[in-house]
Order: sequence, then C-alpha cells, then structure tokens
Amino acid sequence: MFEFNINDHKYKNIHMIGIGGISMSGIAILLKNNGYNVTGSDLSVSETSRHLDKNGIDYVIGQKKENIKNPDLVIYTDAISDNNEELIAARSLGVPVVTRGVFLGGLMKNYKNSIAVSGSHGKSTTTSMISKILMNSTKNPTILLGGDLDEIEGNVHVGNEEILVTEACEYKGNIRYYYPSIGIILNIDEDHLDYYKDLNDIIETFKSYLKNQDENSKTILNLNEENNKLVIDSVQGELITYGQENPDADYNATNITFDEDGKPRFDLIMKDGSTVHFELSILGRHNINNACAAIISTLESGVDIETIKNSIQSYKGLERRMQLLGNIDGCKIILDYGHHPSEIQVNLSALAEHTKGRLICVWQPHTYTRTKRLFNEFVNCFDDADEVIITDIFAAREPFDTSISSKDIVDALVKKGKSAKYLPTFDQVKEYVLSDIKENDQVIVTGSGDSDHLAKMIAGISE
Repeated sequence: MFEFNINDHKYKNIHMIGIGGISMSGIAILLKNNGYNVTGSDLSVSETSRHLDKNGIDYVIGQKKENIKNPDLVIYTDAISDNNEELIAARSLGVPVVTRGVFLGGLMKNYKNSIAVSGSHGKSTTTSMISKILMNSTKNPTILLGGDLDEIEGNVHVGNEEILVTEACEYKGNIRYYYPSIGIILNIDEDHLDYYKDLNDIIETFKSYLKNQDENSKTILNLNEENNKLVIDSVQGELITYGQENPDADYNATNITFDEDGKPRFDLIMKDGSTVHFELSILGRHNINNACAAIISTLESGVDIETIKNSIQSYKGLERRMQLLGNIDGCKIILDYGHHPSEIQVNLSALAEHTKGRLICVWQPHTYTRTKRLFNEFVNCFDDADEVIITDIFAAREPFDTSISSKDIVDALVKKGKSAKYLPTFDQVKEYVLSDIKENDQVIVTGSGDSDHLAKMIAGISE
C-alpha cells in the first residue's frame, strides 16, 4: 500500500507524466498549493493547461528521458505505457513511481473524511453537486473534479484536511486503492473494455473495492440499478440506498414531474419518513439519481437540509455535461461528454421529450475497442434522435484499427431505417449541420474526445 503524508514533504519534488489530464492536473495543483515542487509533461496542450499556467506549474510538451531530473516521486497516468521514455528513466534511477490511482488512494488517507463517487456514468455531475453543497455550507472541502465548476473556477479547490471530495474511476482497477469514509456507487455498466474482459470482471472489481472498506465506512448505492444489487453483499460498513419510485430504498424519489424545459421536480421521502421537495436546474430524469446521491452524502456529512435544497436548485451543471453552448437561428447547440451507449441514450431521451423540432445527434466515437465491443448497443442507443451524424473514431490511447469504423455504425443505422450520415471531419460536419438546421431543432454534440472543439465550431465560438 502506497503511503503519502501530505504534510511531511518526503517527496518534495514530484514529476507527473501526463499532467494535462483532467485528474492529473487537479492533483498537480493540489500538490503545488501544499508546498510541493511539481513538474510534468504531456503530449499536447489541453484545456487544463490554462489551470497549470495559472498556478505556476512547469510542464513540457513531449515526453523524453531528459525531462526526468532527479525527482523524489513520479506519478503517471493510466494512458502511459511501460516503454515511455520518462517512466523508463525514472525506474532506472530508482525513483519511486506510482500510477495516478495508487497516488490518489494514498492522498485520500490524509483527510479525516472523504467522499468518493464511483460508477460508469454521472461521476463528474454528482461530485460537482456535492462540491457545490459543501462550498455553500460551513465546510471548506478539498475538491478534485473531472470537469470545471464555476464556483471553484476550475476542477480543483484546495480546502482543509477535514474533507476530500473526489471521483473514483474504476478504470484499470484503480477503485481498489480507495478507502473513502463515504463511497457512492451510482451504476455499474460494461465499459473500459480495453482493460476489462466483460461486465462480470467489472463487477468483481467493485466487490473488491467494497471488501477493502472498514466497518465505519458508509456506502450510498442506487437501488434502481440492477448491477448495483450484485455487489451489496460485499459492503462492509453501513449501506444506504436510494431510488426512484422505489419503496425498498432508504431514500425514495417520488411524485416526479418536469417543467417545460425538462428540468425535474421531485419529492424525496427521507430515511426517517419525512418528505422534502427538490427542484433541479439541469435536464433529465437521470440527474435525479445524481442529486439523490449528493443529497444523502452531504446530509451524512452534517450539512443542513435548507443549504442542500438551495444548492441543488442553483446548480447549473459542468462544462461538457448537457451544456448549452448557444442558439443559432432558434436551434440550440448542446455539448455533452457522453461516450457510452447508456449515456447517449439517456441524454437523447431527456432532450427528445422537450424538442419541438428535430433532435440531431453528432457523435464522435471514443476508442476502437469500445466502438467494436459495444457495436450493437451503439446502433440501438440513437432511437430518440431524428438524425445521427458520426465522425471518425477518436483513437485516444489505441493504435489504428482497420477492423472497425464509424461507417460501419452508420450502415447499421441506415439498415434499421434511421437517418444517419458518416462525415469524417469536423469541417464536413460543421458545413452540413449549419446548412441543415431549422428553428426549434436541437443539436447535441457528444463524445469524450475532442468533440468539444467541433461543438464550438458549430456554435460559432472562437477558441
């Protein structure tokens, strides 16, 4: 088990390989603000680079052995392979090296209380909801987010050592290194199939994570998710459940309605039998689940119900999470991070209920492995869209794969009667969409690669 005491500065000089990632950049800023000398490298400039610059963190573009200048510790992201020059150099010098996940597990132990949000979908939204509530309370949390939140002007807030709020990603089994006082499980779905064999492999990882917790921990779990029920027996401490229209749950969201824009209102029957009314300012039924997890975890952290209610209602969302970028001639342009069939389907369903014109989905597939392994699920997730436009696959960490292409998905969609087009480049998509949209249409651009640039091109936002 990796031990890290944030106050003793045993590892005074820390180098981070892949520092431009959203999680890595947050950790870098946290360390810098706690008196550490932080350097890093990445392959390209990213959206998070401005946060690194603002905090005076030195980083270089390009990864080579010369960047390793006798650090006390090297942290590297999961995208880094064993043949990375910097990683090889650090190991040859005998410098301790740890993955981001292992380091975060060690960091978590520095805080008296910690809230870790896990699940295949909804982590960033739920974590940011929790963060907003705690920031509006008397707490001063330390926060590590997977997206930018206006209230903290970025994805990290350096608070005190009383409470840490962070996402807990299951990729490469990282979740097994985390020991939160409050752990949230939103959902468990088939994802990260470049690492996991199948859904059962993922479920076993969640079981291992839960078995590692101590008897004083609390696990907050969505009881409406069938796969979540498969890990309940592994919970070591207190189990607290929630659900929608689910009387078996400890907290039950009921009397669910939506305003004309699709924003939910609901009554939450509390564990003690009382009822509290909540209203959200973000779209979609799925966000009721995220809100319930945020409500319960902050209640358990000692926040009063009025602060929670007001914070939930004023929460406007994160960048790239059903984010309204603009309005072109009466057509809304929306950006979302969704890259899994379940996420895309849920978002399209939420938008379809409140779209007066056509709902047009522009999708950039993310990784060949995910596209291939979930091919049928992707073909069936666009039912609520009137038209689907698919760009080339964003490879991310994977080599080019000729056995799968975006055109294969388009052909399958057309075969089932869906209006779908394969437009490989961003320029082609922009030209087509702007020539096609009409008043009252809605366009959602979705994907976790660089599709945010495409959405901004369509919306006319300069970068």
